[in-house]
Amino acid sequence: MRPAEVFLASRSPRRQELLTQVGIRFELLDFEIDETPHVNEQPERYVERMAIEKARAGVVLRRSDAGMPVVAADTAVVVDGQILGKPRDVGEALAHLRALSGRSHLVLSAVAVASPEPVVAVVPSCVTFRALSDAECRAYCATGEPMDKAGSYGIQGRGAMFIRHLEGSYSAVMGLPLFETCQLLSACGVAPGPTDRSD
Repeated sequence: MRPAEVFLASRSPRRQELLTQVGIRFELLDFEIDETPHVNEQPERYVERMAIEKARAGVVLRRSDAGMPVVAADTAVVVDGQILGKPRDVGEALAHLRALSGRSHLVLSAVAVASPEPVVAVVPSCVTFRALSDAECRAYCATGEPMDKAGSYGIQGRGAMFIRHLEGSYSAVMGLPLFETCQLLSACGVAPGPTDRSD
């Protein structure tokens, strides 16, 4: 197996899948940081700060002899200027889906690459949901898919059936803007390439 090229400071299986998709080999860093928004913090500033803080924490955590860049990301679903985070329970997931129903919302996805200082990009996307019935919202929540997703839906899963229009980056809405990630990694000397399934 070929060695890793970057550290990925994320537990998200979606981000792992996206990096693998573009042939970036990675080693996971597992840690927790406080993700509470600051008082009156704007959503764009919030996702940017979170990505940078995760990248910096990854730099501290990684092995002292490792020179690989650290990739970190954060994604927020925003409605009327308010961030809809991961739901605490089914009731909150239902409230999120009702707020998204029949309208457009903003998805902000930030990626930071630290080598060792972080450089960050923030990518906005506009997602439009069709109108959802209460029965559809409840049935979707019963699948469990919304429970670990910002805004209580996953574009790569069953949540895709609600999306009438997307303007922006599919991968960013999924959790990691691949174009910007590859650009930042290329600047660090890490070039994406075809995945060798024989690894």
